Amino acid sequence: MKILKYILLLLLILVIGLSIYVAVQPNDYKFNRSRTIEAPASIIYNKVNDFKQWPEFSPWLEQDKEATLNYSDNTVGKDASYSWNGEVLGEGSMTTLETVANNSINQKIEFIKPFEANANIDWTFEPSEEGTKVTWHMEGKQDFMTKLFTTFAGSIESTTGPDFERGLFKLDSVVQAEMKVYSINVEGVTQHSGGYYLYNTTSCKFSEFEQNMKAMLPKVGAYAMTHNVTMAGPPFILYHKWDEENDAVIFSCAVPTNSKIVSNEPGILTGKLESFRAVRTVLKGNYDNLKEAWEATMKYIADNNLKMVEGGSMLETYITDPMQQPNPAEWLTEIYVAVK
Repeated sequence: MKILKYILLLLLILVIGLSIYVAVQPNDYKFNRSRTIEAPASIIYNKVNDFKQWPEFSPWLEQDKEATLNYSDNTVGKDASYSWNGEVLGEGSMTTLETVANNSINQKIEFIKPFEANANIDWTFEPSEEGTKVTWHMEGKQDFMTKLFTTFAGSIESTTGPDFERGLFKLDSVVQAEMKVYSINVEGVTQHSGGYYLYNTTSCKFSEFEQNMKAMLPKVGAYAMTHNVTMAGPPFILYHKWDEENDAVIFSCAVPTNSKIVSNEPGILTGKLESFRAVRTVLKGNYDNLKEAWEATMKYIADNNLKMVEGGSMLETYITDPMQQPNPAEWLTEIYVAVK
């Protein structure tokens, strides 16, 4: 009997000691994880801000693929929310409280099962030289039951931190994959309308082409804007010579105009394209895929017994402004090759 009393007393001491230990643990917790993603802030922000896209990168939904998800009518931006119910995840919901476009998102997460708790979630998107630094932050309060749970299961940071790291890794992978999506469509023979254009021109090695083009095209556009010239369409590159054997390319950077413009600047010239029959190809995606688009165009010309016009026009027209559309997967480029 005495042994039983001693055991009960010992257990009581242990319970009291454990209770005191749990009670003195911090009432608050906060932690964050960061990852630099090579992508514009707007692309990452738009994905995180849309709850319907969370299954693509959520580390928790990855763990419970059978979980049931319910979205609010507004799944994007302030007051958007979704709830879940699953064997692994339990039951809970998340709501967006505030957003600053391309900069930050503030959310609240509420757990119902296996125990009740809530926390604040913050996302920040900070542009950097390498891309965008994405920080995922969580903070909240711990009641006695939460502190008791973390005493045996590990702190909230130690158990949830790896999930944040996994989520950021998946977010990075998804964004990179989406930015690489592209399509090439050779639309066949059409008639290019031609017209007047302002341009500057140069010759260089292929390795110098991109650098020269990026410097030259803005100068033509700036001239048009500062001289109140109305542009008749998107800018384009006009290739005069493409000589891979001798590593040489001659090209002009141009903007189309509604009428003949007499330039008063030596480096800016006026030209005119006569209307011409051409094979038209549309690339939707990053400019990195232009080589493949040109190859598809040349293959179409050969397969359909068409002949390129000697000295004829070869254009690369940039329909989409990357400054307005940061996602390379949405860029549109048209190729025109004069044929007969």
